[in-house]
Amino acid sequence: MARGTKVKLGVGIALAASAIWLTPGTAFAHHPEITAEVVCGDTGGLAVDYVSTAWAGGGSDPTNDPSRANTHIDITIGGNVVDSGQYTAPTYSFAGRVAAPAGIAAGDTFEVSAIAVDSWGNGGGGGQITTTVVTVPALDCGGVDPALGRFTGGGFQLRVGAARVTRGLTIHCDLLLSNNLEVNWGGNQFHMTEHLETVACTDDPAIVQAPPPAPLDTLVGVGTGRYNGTDGYTIEFTLVDGGEPGTVADKAALRIYQTSNPANVVLNIPLRALSGGNLQAHYDQPHK
Repeated sequence: MARGTKVKLGVGIALAASAIWLTPGTAFAHHPEITAEVVCGDTGGLAVDYVSTAWAGGGSDPTNDPSRANTHIDITIGGNVVDSGQYTAPTYSFAGRVAAPAGIAAGDTFEVSAIAVDSWGNGGGGGQITTTVVTVPALDCGGVDPALGRFTGGGFQLRVGAARVTRGLTIHCDLLLSNNLEVNWGGNQFHMTEHLETVACTDDPAIVQAPPPAPLDTLVGVGTGRYNGTDGYTIEFTLVDGGEPGTVADKAALRIYQTSNPANVVLNIPLRALSGGNLQAHYDQPHK
């Protein structure tokens, strides 16, 4: 499918228990409507286009119905607020485009909702929610498979909290090529074996990682290795290239534990900005 082609994927499902209420002189109450579709984003990758409108029951004239006004409507994806708008005359509707959830693929589904936060123009209270379920279509957005990428660590050394990562860091988005990842902290050392157990690479449209251009901005991997020279330990890590310079937007998470006893965690650093060095995503060699 060509870039920019849109496929309509869902219709609003009103939650009747919270959407209908009556006020003096008003035959019908209002609630937010929502339709959404997955499209190709402006710079490649997937995005979500939505339209939200105040429901006008009973044949109300949409151009002359101030009771449909509402000054705060939240748009959520998967329960997270991604945008907001207002219902104002004459259309009492608004539209927008937001980044699609990271890691989605054709056939996946997710929920897009409109929530009335403020009260309505006729004095009725807010709180109504309408949800549509969106199914991701198979779209050719002119992008490149993130699996054709890799991550490297630049600068003298990477620092994530108290941990230092050797500048020779190289992680590929496949399970075939060898990788290098060594972590040092407080006199301790973990050295990952060459091949990963699992890896997932994604390109979030909301993250601008260039330069250099790359087909991914986020890598999540699991590997095994030696902790202070002893085999039998697992590392889970996340790498995010948020652009230049690295310490402003690049992020990493590291968790190392005994494979046979996952409760024995020897290092746990949640996702946070780098305190030194730079992460860079690349096209993998020999891919260009």
